[in-house]
Amino acid sequence: MRYMLLIYTQAAPASAEEMESVKQAHWVVMEETSRKGILHGAEPLAPIHTATTVRVQDGQVLTTDGPFAETKEQLAGYYILDCKDLNEAIGYAARIPSACGGKPGCIEIRALPGLPSREAASSEQREAVLAK
Repeated sequence: MRYMLLIYTQAAPASAEEMESVKQAHWVVMEETSRKGILHGAEPLAPIHTATTVRVQDGQVLTTDGPFAETKEQLAGYYILDCKDLNEAIGYAARIPSACGGKPGCIEIRALPGLPSREAASSEQREAVLAK
């Protein structure tokens, strides 16, 4: 099963030494999962101040600078891993650094069940998926 591991951190300035330590910890996880053939993607996200939120209201596209919600934690990056089960995904999540600037963070794990094939999905199912 593929899982997306979402990395949340609390925005805080980090020292160069801390950033290097975090980067090295990520490389350890990426190299191991790559060697095992289960890494399907991993990337940091640009800083939250670069975010744009898009909403459609009454047929009009509305854009807002900044994130969707005001929170202490921000989405900082992700991994996509093909793990044998949730326990394996939890094991990798526990090794991913989520702290920044000494502030705690967390890893959210979400299963990626995939979309049904176009041929297998009814038109109602396709419309429901696209409406989300």
